[in-house]
Amino acid sequence: MTPFVTLHVWRVPRRAVPRAFVRMALDRRRLRATSGVRFAKLLGTGDGFGLTDADPTRYAALVVWDDAAAAEGFDGTPVARAWERIAEGRLRIDLSPLTSRGKWSGTTPFGEPRGQTEGPVLALTRARLRPRRAVTFWRAVPPVAAAAATAPGQLARFGIGEAPIGWQGTVSVWRNTADLTEFAYRHPEHRAAILRTPTEGWYAEDLFARFAVLGVMGDRKVVGWNDGGERGRA
Repeated sequence: MTPFVTLHVWRVPRRAVPRAFVRMALDRRRLRATSGVRFAKLLGTGDGFGLTDADPTRYAALVVWDDAAAAEGFDGTPVARAWERIAEGRLRIDLSPLTSRGKWSGTTPFGEPRGQTEGPVLALTRARLRPRRAVTFWRAVPPVAAAAATAPGQLARFGIGEAPIGWQGTVSVWRNTADLTEFAYRHPEHRAAILRTPTEGWYAEDLFARFAVLGVMGDRKVVGWNDGGERGRA
């Protein structure tokens, strides 16, 4: 059965950043132990995808649930309540996996989904860098990041990370699959990076997944959402 996935993003005031660091240390195991959770990652985020783009006032949790009913109980969990106490803004995106390739922490968290959608899609990438290849990887990031900033059809984008260095990823939301495909495979900078990946051997482990966006609830400014006036479920 295709799992149900939620992405939670919290914005905390600067005075609460030390408390957020504590939550990052304490809540990883508690989140994974939550009833109905198959897989979960607590993540730092960044305004962009580079080494200097980390945002200490924004954090995220990606959670894979047994089903949508299990996910509905998240707000009542100790983890959610702890983040709610320090957050000044939050966003939740409900997702259904469409495609997934690769592994995350040695697992395939989204199974082997197959699907398509005519509505908004979310793309997730994550990678564990090989230390000896990290420098060439970071040199390749700026042109791709600059191109992504102005890509047509992009509604939101931000970086994610399990650790400050070497465990990086990206989240981007697109108006539809066509816009995502246009950027991913036809934009010169991004296509060049894709072609370099096998020869450079940047990653010790990587994953790429796409999801149908089922619902968006909360404060979209938390992720800099720019939808040109289009709105989904709020």
